[in-house]
Amino acid sequence: MSEESQLLTTNRKALTVNLDPRKYGTLAEIGAGQEVARHFFQAGGAAGTIAKSISAYDMTFSDAIYGKAPRYVSHERLIMMLDHEYQLLNERLAAKRGADTTFFVFADTVSAMSYRGNNECHGWMGMRFQTEPGGPPSDVVIHVRMWDKDNLRQQDALGIVGVNLVYGAFFFRDDPEKLIKSLLDNVGPERIEVDILKVSGPAFEGVDNRILSLHLVRHGLTNAVMFGPGGEVLQPSEVLYKKTILVERGSFRPVTHVNVDMLNCACARFMQEPQVKGKDIVVLTEITMNNLLASGELDAQDFLSRVDLLGDLGFPVLISNYSEYFRLTTYFRRYTKEMIGVAMGINNLLEIFNEKYYESLEGGILENFGRLFRNSVKLYIYPMHQQAYDRYLATGHHAADSQPGIGHAFSANVLITARNLQVSDHLQNLYAHLLENHYIEAIVGFDPGILDIFSRDVLQRIKDNDATWEKMVPDPVAKAIKKRGLFGYEAPNA
Repeated sequence: MSEESQLLTTNRKALTVNLDPRKYGTLAEIGAGQEVARHFFQAGGAAGTIAKSISAYDMTFSDAIYGKAPRYVSHERLIMMLDHEYQLLNERLAAKRGADTTFFVFADTVSAMSYRGNNECHGWMGMRFQTEPGGPPSDVVIHVRMWDKDNLRQQDALGIVGVNLVYGAFFFRDDPEKLIKSLLDNVGPERIEVDILKVSGPAFEGVDNRILSLHLVRHGLTNAVMFGPGGEVLQPSEVLYKKTILVERGSFRPVTHVNVDMLNCACARFMQEPQVKGKDIVVLTEITMNNLLASGELDAQDFLSRVDLLGDLGFPVLISNYSEYFRLTTYFRRYTKEMIGVAMGINNLLEIFNEKYYESLEGGILENFGRLFRNSVKLYIYPMHQQAYDRYLATGHHAADSQPGIGHAFSANVLITARNLQVSDHLQNLYAHLLENHYIEAIVGFDPGILDIFSRDVLQRIKDNDATWEKMVPDPVAKAIKKRGLFGYEAPNA
């Protein structure tokens, strides 16, 4: 084994940190043993690295040390721990060794599997560290979910991830993507999920936390991340917990009148559902990683532009690895048992009826619909003109074994809706069953004057300096594209 590969083991990472006399700090762990501290002590040389290790399990003791927080396993609690322990390091050791030492604090607050095994197994971990003696500190914070089925294995996994976080903060801070990929070294995504990562401070100047979150999905540390309308990174469990959910999947490149009308019309109908009335509703937009990587490479600026434009309209954004809709709704079921609505166009509905996507499922397309529609899920279908659908077919982005539209015997201006859509012959009875039992519903109340708007047409007109694109998108979107020069927009010469 090469020296480079040896450094990737948990023991070697801990030892490497221990052997650096410039690093000195505190390990504070609550909720799943002192597994991170154990690795550093077992690696050897910890006396030169660890000023203190602490674990305050009793709530009264914990409150007395760190102050009260709304929840003991929360981002707020973690920050209180980092604040307190870092302040103590400076107060007690700055005069003695602050001139030649970079101080750090590692902290975690975790809820591992309880004796009864019915609790949510997750936790927050963070590092506050200096990059130079006497310098200002920087933070890196992660939220983890544990998938092991027993407490001891969860503790073991947490200890490994904690060491990875400490090592990564010290040695990979100049390459945040490498830091992300290293977080699950020696443990793997089947045991630990990292669904939030936030950095701040001079060590990460110029780093956008949304890009880091995107890399969490891209590299398989999690399958979905969420951003608020203001661009902030959100914890999905906090946003979705016990909520009814309405989601629209799209490319949103850029957001058009159709995207907004589809969601508004679906929402109006969704709110009338007996299972939804009086409930808290979360309305989301969602983009898949496949869509973001459609060109083969990840264009960070393009991604941020889409998220910003959706945020300008007040929509939270979910980025997911779930190509199939049933996987997306299954993800939502982690957090809620309430009704889920999915708004989509005719083109996406036909894609759902493309059997090639379900070859990996033993039950094929029937298994797909069984998973998709269990536990109160409904699709709300936005209409399309036959002529527009024919143009869609011409792009090649269609289900090859689906019959186009409602048949060419009809006028090009006839509407294709969920009610008159034709699917492949052998699936027509299945489609009729889903329609008659209200798993699929046609959207009404739509604006007929905007049905022929497509994002790709907007993009082409932007590139061609054809100002008519401005009428195809909401006014805030048009203003933002022009102000920020998005999607290749160039202001006309005066």
